[in-house]
Amino acid sequence: MYKVMGQVGLLSGICLIVGTMIGSGIFISPKAVLLETGAVGPCLCVWATCGVLATLGEETNQLNFITEELENPYRNLPLAIIIGIPLVSVCYVLVNIAYFSAMTPTELLQSTAVAVTFGDRVLYPQSWVVPVFVVFSTFGAANGSCFTAGRLTYVAGREGHMVKILSYISLKRYTPSPAIIFNGILAVFYIIPADINTLINYFSFAQWAFYGLTALALIVMRFTRKELKRHVKCPMAIAALVVIVSCYLVLAPIIDKPELEYLYCTIFILSGLLLYFPFVHRKFSWTRRVMRPITMHLQLLMEVVPPEKN
Repeated sequence: MYKVMGQVGLLSGICLIVGTMIGSGIFISPKAVLLETGAVGPCLCVWATCGVLATLGEETNQLNFITEELENPYRNLPLAIIIGIPLVSVCYVLVNIAYFSAMTPTELLQSTAVAVTFGDRVLYPQSWVVPVFVVFSTFGAANGSCFTAGRLTYVAGREGHMVKILSYISLKRYTPSPAIIFNGILAVFYIIPADINTLINYFSFAQWAFYGLTALALIVMRFTRKELKRHVKCPMAIAALVVIVSCYLVLAPIIDKPELEYLYCTIFILSGLLLYFPFVHRKFSWTRRVMRPITMHLQLLMEVVPPEKN
């Protein structure tokens, strides 16, 4: 039997949080935030507030996906969050201050690429370094997200929440390659609209819906499953705050600008039940007959094996 290999220390955990949070967002999102707030002061306040909220738990979803590979997770998980997220928050606020120092709000809103415009104003003739570092940052965020999200799908398959093939591990690299490939295929479909702002809006809609449901489940289980041992215990006040913020971030865009795309996004999410119910929850005999040869052929094709059982 095999298991995923790898050890992530405190420094690596901090770098993972920083890399996945920064990504390419800092080079795009200032324009959207300024457009909605209408002024420099409120815009900076929004960034600072988001940093505080993220420190309280919105961004733990990156590092806690790999707690099995995190060294001393009960110490390093909260420590990496406390160090990494404020570091990113300060970086975001300072970068926005730099943008507003070099451009007027009107110029920033008219820019198709805020960071590139900033580079042309401040760093010319070395402004070419800005798009280069944007690419590096984007690849860093993609690498971190691929690493963490792959583990999420892998564990879901291992625990029976998704098909078993997604929990299989590469014989050569000891990585959950089927889960990573599956996430890659989904990513291809997500980028078909080719509109980054649309993608961010609808991704955030779905993401915050699940954040809210997760925090709500935590609150419910705190009363219904009191016997469970909790090594890392989230304060109820923070969980309640996440539920409230999630409700606002999910409902506010729909109320402000109703669009059918939000309905399509909801239908897409719920459509997963069409596969989950027969193939995972009920496990009808005919689904086993269908999945057995598919699993075998995929296992041979990708050279993967089932994970080690605890």
